[in-house]
Amino acid sequence: MDDVTDTELVGGVEKRALVVVDHDPGWATAYAEHEARIRTALGETGVQVEHIGSTSVPGLAAKPIIDVLVTVPDITAEADYLDPLLAAGYLLRVREPGHRLVRTPDLDVHVHVLEVGAPAAADYLLLRDRLRSDEADRRLYESVKRDLVAQDWADMNAYSDAKTEVIEAIKGRARASRRDF
Repeated sequence: MDDVTDTELVGGVEKRALVVVDHDPGWATAYAEHEARIRTALGETGVQVEHIGSTSVPGLAAKPIIDVLVTVPDITAEADYLDPLLAAGYLLRVREPGHRLVRTPDLDVHVHVLEVGAPAAADYLLLRDRLRSDEADRRLYESVKRDLVAQDWADMNAYSDAKTEVIEAIKGRARASRRDF
């Protein structure tokens, strides 16, 4: 059980310019560099390290921010993963029940830390894999993102929350297609 009961947004709400750009093949290289950095910092504590989010989907336009999923054995044992990630140069941004987020000082990499077996970890991978394999959902998601980024958001989290409906629909189709086999 995670002893964190509230969401702590280190540094408070941030208004950032949001931009969606065409897919950049260099994102895979940037991810690989951070994967190596994270694996070196965490060793066996980093059970799973995966490239997630739109930058992990070839052909999908995205905000130029690399998202990384890291699973750890115990989210409450922050000294086992948070301290090494901070020592590796990442900065704590979010501490909330079951989830920590660290990022680079340049704000171009977000590392989502979840506990092994967390449903959210499986959901990240489900969405990524669906977007990689289904062109119609990839086009739909890109269209929604481009429409949303054109709006004025007080906070990047509000933009992310606005994508929830389309994300849930895409994950629903991914689950349904798995049941078809």
